[in-house]
Amino acid sequence: MTPLILIHGFWDHPRLFHRLIQYLDQPQQDLLAPHLRHGLGEVPLRQLAHQLNMQIHDRFGAKTTVNLLGFSMGGIVGRIWLQELEGACRTHHFFSVGSPHQGTITALPIPHLLLPGAADMKIGSQLLLDLRKTSNQLSSVRCRSFFCRWDLIVCPGWRAVLPTGSAQEIPVWTHQQLMTHPTSLKILSGALCEA
Repeated sequence: MTPLILIHGFWDHPRLFHRLIQYLDQPQQDLLAPHLRHGLGEVPLRQLAHQLNMQIHDRFGAKTTVNLLGFSMGGIVGRIWLQELEGACRTHHFFSVGSPHQGTITALPIPHLLLPGAADMKIGSQLLLDLRKTSNQLSSVRCRSFFCRWDLIVCPGWRAVLPTGSAQEIPVWTHQQLMTHPTSLKILSGALCEA
């Protein structure tokens, strides 16, 4: 069974995935859910991707094939790892859940000098422009985006869709419900079990 890496979002912690892991009900699944210390937005997302890279290498070595699920900011960090740190060459599936791949209106007022990690998620940020230019790096990865139409964190909700792969709206009301609501957990666990 392919190891699964779960990447939490802004203001989150790996325990966020506890319910999803219960839904998966696969005790033999090799999981890594690293705690990325984002300093409430003070740490640039590329720096978090390097933290992720070190933890993946420490746990699985340099060549083990993995699947990746990123929630919210975690989906952007995962995408940086895939596109800029050679993660794509060892990843089968990338599940992005409520991640602002096209930026979010809610990040627009955030000053880059004070909170560069949070500002990385602005519409038109240099990071997101760079990722768009190299999105062909994802061509070997099976990508799936999941989003909430009424999301007030990734706003508007459709901005949480990768430039490649399939996209699915999850019928929940809030950003956090993408990882906590039974409907969402059923959809996500089903997608992960098919991977």
